[in-house]
Amino acid sequence: MDLRQLRYFLAVAEERNITAAAEYLAISQPALSRQMHELEDKLGVQLFERGSRYVTLTPAGEFVRERAEEIIALAERTELEVTSWDQPVAGPVYIGAAESDSMRIILRAARNLQRLCPQTKFHIYSGDAEDLIPRLDSGLLDFALLFEPYDMSKYATCRLPVEDRWGVLMPRDCELARKDAVTADDVKPLPLIISRQTRFDDCLMRWVGADERELHVVGTYNLVNNAALMVSEGLGYALCLDGIVGLPKDSDIVFRPLSPNLPAKMVMAWKPGRRFTKTAEHFLSAVKDYVTNKSGNEAQ
Repeated sequence: MDLRQLRYFLAVAEERNITAAAEYLAISQPALSRQMHELEDKLGVQLFERGSRYVTLTPAGEFVRERAEEIIALAERTELEVTSWDQPVAGPVYIGAAESDSMRIILRAARNLQRLCPQTKFHIYSGDAEDLIPRLDSGLLDFALLFEPYDMSKYATCRLPVEDRWGVLMPRDCELARKDAVTADDVKPLPLIISRQTRFDDCLMRWVGADERELHVVGTYNLVNNAALMVSEGLGYALCLDGIVGLPKDSDIVFRPLSPNLPAKMVMAWKPGRRFTKTAEHFLSAVKDYVTNKSGNEAQ
C-alpha cells in the first residue's frame, strides 16, 4: 500500500461511487477502478460490494478505512513536524481529553505558551479512555488527559492539582431534585445513563455499592452533552461530572452531587521516550510549570 492508493480508497469510500470519486480526484474512472482492484489483490480481501450505482464497504473495507485515516493523518502530521523541525517554536500540539472542567488547567498552560509563541496551535480530540489510548499509543496524540483510576504503568504522567466531583443530572421537576445531594440509595433504583468509562470505574461502583448488572442502566454516552439531552427528553438520570455541561438558570435539568462526595482526579499522560517536537516539549514544560505554581500557591 502507498499513501496515494489509500487516499484514492478513502475518496471512493466517501463518495460511494467510482465515477464521482474519480471526478473528485481528477483522474479517469478506469484508472481509479484499476487502483482499487490492485489494492484488493495486494491485501487479499474484498474491500467493496459493487452495486449498479453505488459501492459499499465490506467489513474488511471498514477496517481498512479506519486504518487508512490514521495512517494518512500520521503521515501528514509527520511531514508538518519535520519541515518545521529547525524553525522557532511553532506548529501543532495534539491533545486528547476526557470531558472535565480540569481541562482548564491544560488550556491555561496552552494560553501561556501561545502568548510566548504565537505560531503554536492546539488540536483537541475529545473522548474517553477507550478512544484516547489507541490514539496515544499510535502517535496520533502527543498527550492524553485520563481519569484515575487507570493503569498508567506504561506512561509518563503529570497529575493535575484539581478534582472534579461526581453527581447526577436529573429533571428539575423530579422529586430527587429537591435534595442538595444524592446518596447511593437514591441512585440504585434510578434508570441510569452512564459513561462508557463508568462501566469500568471500580471507585464509582464501590460508592454505589453495586455492580452494573444490579443497576437499571438504560443507556451509555461518551460525550456528556448528549447525556444531558437524554435526561432532558426523559430517558433517565445521567451519572456524570460537575461543571461540564453549562446549565442556564432556566434549564429543565439540574446537577446534584453525590453524598458522600466522590472526587475524580485527572492526569496528563504521554509515552515515555517519545521524541517530541520542539512545540510539544515546550507545552509539556508549560503544563509542569503551571501545575507547580498552582500547587505552591495553594500550599501557602
